[in-house]
Amino acid sequence: MAEEPLDGALGATLGADLVSVVDVPVLDSAAMDGYAVAGEGPWTVLGRSLAGRRGPVVRLNPGEAVEVATGAVVPEGTTAVLPWERAAASSGRVRGAAEAGRHIRRKGETTPAGALAARRGSPVTPALLGLAASLGLDTLPVVRPAVRVLVTGDEVVREGRPRPGTVRDAIGPLLPGLVAWAGGRCLPPLAVADRGRDTARALEASGPSEVVAVCGSSSAGPADHLRPVLTALGARMVVDGVACRPGHPQVLAVLPSGTVVVGLPGNPGAALAAALTLLVPVLAGRADRRDPAHLGRRVRLIGPTRPHPTDTRLVPVRVSRDLAVELPGTGSADLRAAAVADALAVVPPGRRTGRVELVELP
Repeated sequence: MAEEPLDGALGATLGADLVSVVDVPVLDSAAMDGYAVAGEGPWTVLGRSLAGRRGPVVRLNPGEAVEVATGAVVPEGTTAVLPWERAAASSGRVRGAAEAGRHIRRKGETTPAGALAARRGSPVTPALLGLAASLGLDTLPVVRPAVRVLVTGDEVVREGRPRPGTVRDAIGPLLPGLVAWAGGRCLPPLAVADRGRDTARALEASGPSEVVAVCGSSSAGPADHLRPVLTALGARMVVDGVACRPGHPQVLAVLPSGTVVVGLPGNPGAALAAALTLLVPVLAGRADRRDPAHLGRRVRLIGPTRPHPTDTRLVPVRVSRDLAVELPGTGSADLRAAAVADALAVVPPGRRTGRVELVELP
């Protein structure tokens, strides 16, 4: 947990309960432009009070009034604020129908001192930042798990158009936004050659509190070194493949140092599915916040979606109210459907239609 300035805390997770140390507002104030009045009218107007400025009087006696702007402190003795549009003023006096107690924000009405304003584990949203500022805070205690990204593959290039025999890295650009959505932050990605010793060296250099996302090298081909490397490093395998498509070669392991390793398939569509299945829940757990991808939302899947005979399918869908329809795609390397999808529908094996759970997309 670290203290971060408000302008840098967006997207992190609140690391401690946020308890107000001040009353908001600090004094009784006007909720509308008009006149702060005392007792019954008509009232003699003693002057004007603007927000952030000292008023003409500290206290009103019955039959007296002060013109006020929204947010201005009202004098002691104020029984109501008469809105401007309901007031008739002339010759230093004002008349109108003022309702007792109306249009006054009482001291501590919004947030009293000592009140729990937000709980630990809450995502730091724009509204929460505004709340923190209103409580007089300049920093927040936040948790933001770090993710080190290892991009494997001698054929992977990170910029420009890929030449014949190469492929542009699509997973590296995909991960920072996904990680931020889950409350973490991506460190600059590191390109790793297709050699086991290079993968091992990169994993050993990771800090014990970090999460490492390895892009590629998670399957069983001749260039897929992740599993043998994890075994050689003494890692504890927590998940060794998931019966889902795309994304089934994914890996979750813990090194003796405590570093959590998430192995993502090299195909971009499969990597997205695996990141939503393992990486996002790991980050949410690290930050003790709700997993944003798995909210339990269920809809009715319509159309010709075909299930896999043995594995769960994660299908990009467009959602309208209680209905979802599959978007066409060409396989685990394709991000076109996911790029315009609202969510991934969880289609159990052997089941064609009906109500399905959604995996949310940021």
